[in-house]
Amino acid sequence: MRVRLQGIVVTLVALLVFGLGIPLALTMANSLQQNLFLDRLTDTARFASLAQRPLIDNRPALLEPELRRYTEVYGVKVVVVNQDGVAVLSSLGGTDAARIDRTAIAAPVNEALAGRHPEPGPLLMPWSSAPLVLAEPILIDGEVRGVVVTESSTDHVRTRLLWQWLVLAAGAVIAFGLALLVAIPVVRWTLRPVRRLDEATGALVAAVVSGREAEPVGESGGPPELRKLGRSFDRMAASVSEALAAQRAFVADASHQLRNPLTALKLRLGNLEGHVDDETAAADLDAARVDASRLNQILDELLSMARAESAGGELVAEDLGAVVADRVADWSVVGAARDVALETDADVNGARVLLPPRGLEVILDALIDNALKFTGAGTSVHVSAAQAGEGVTLAVRDHGPGLREDELERAVDRFWRSSAHQNVPGSGLGLAIVREIVRHSGGDMRLSLPDGGGLRIELDLQVARS
Repeated sequence: MRVRLQGIVVTLVALLVFGLGIPLALTMANSLQQNLFLDRLTDTARFASLAQRPLIDNRPALLEPELRRYTEVYGVKVVVVNQDGVAVLSSLGGTDAARIDRTAIAAPVNEALAGRHPEPGPLLMPWSSAPLVLAEPILIDGEVRGVVVTESSTDHVRTRLLWQWLVLAAGAVIAFGLALLVAIPVVRWTLRPVRRLDEATGALVAAVVSGREAEPVGESGGPPELRKLGRSFDRMAASVSEALAAQRAFVADASHQLRNPLTALKLRLGNLEGHVDDETAAADLDAARVDASRLNQILDELLSMARAESAGGELVAEDLGAVVADRVADWSVVGAARDVALETDADVNGARVLLPPRGLEVILDALIDNALKFTGAGTSVHVSAAQAGEGVTLAVRDHGPGLREDELERAVDRFWRSSAHQNVPGSGLGLAIVREIVRHSGGDMRLSLPDGGGLRIELDLQVARS
């Protein structure tokens, strides 16, 4: 945005500077041309007045000394032409006008013989090479009896105009440079709060994910309107952070407060065992105990979810290979009881991954537990870890019924269960907890359907740099 705004400002400054400079340059050229034209027109009209008597007396040579002296002093060639268009006198000597460009004076002479007075002509430019030719009619008793033609070189005027344009161009470049020196800091000053807001927006997202308090924008300079926007953003960020903190605190407090009465309920149900003789009541007692255990599991997972969402910004380095080996060893007992083998392939060369404290154990427990629920007897669950670019990829693959393609994205939603797995124990929070922990640590989570059936869950984790 800064580049685009600076480009707009530079364009406007250039249009202003050069838009004023070009008309000024043309005004200079027109002024010099007018001065030259009026000066030569005055002299030409004077010679036309002086030529009246010599032409009446048919003695044009009487005017020759004055014309010759005028040419010697000013370098302006003068020719007197009669009413037939024939040169009768020249300031170059006699009637010899051979050194005067007859093509250049032909059109002005014809106009003057028609009684028209000279006009300035096209605007004089530094690159123009044509001389200034003026033809003034000689009027005697209201009749055109001849024409006085002056041919002036414009070299000195064009040189002067060129120097004026060079000075003007240098001034325009200096003014453009000074305008840029002022405009660029102004643009940066204007955009400083916008950049600060952009950084604060990213920080707010990270703070929401990690549970930290968002850093306020504060008074970061810039126009008053943008400073007001920054204050509004701070109030909005504080409201969002407070609402999320209150939500997480409610989940954690509610889960914790429900644990005590639930534990008491489980104890009371256990005390009733052996004291219920009716078969129907005994079946209801067993169902109540199962429901209480399931409710206890849901509360545990809600607490885990609350901890994952409210985890601070601290990430610790954990030995991936060692933790994988430890968790697989513990879960192998559960797998053996279900006739499911746990296979491990973790060749990561001692890589240490960045996760919240005990985050890797929670992830592996949730993924392996989920895989064992859906894997039938006589199959296996494969846990693997491998280097992947600058990070590592941790994957858990089972050989269960898997999911449909359209269910993969919803599988990480809270409390979501596939319609085909409603009879499988669980709360539907395991993958949601894993996703929160991985997202908090800056990783990524993917679900896929591998060849041969089942479900494969891959986690891209960051590696700690030594």
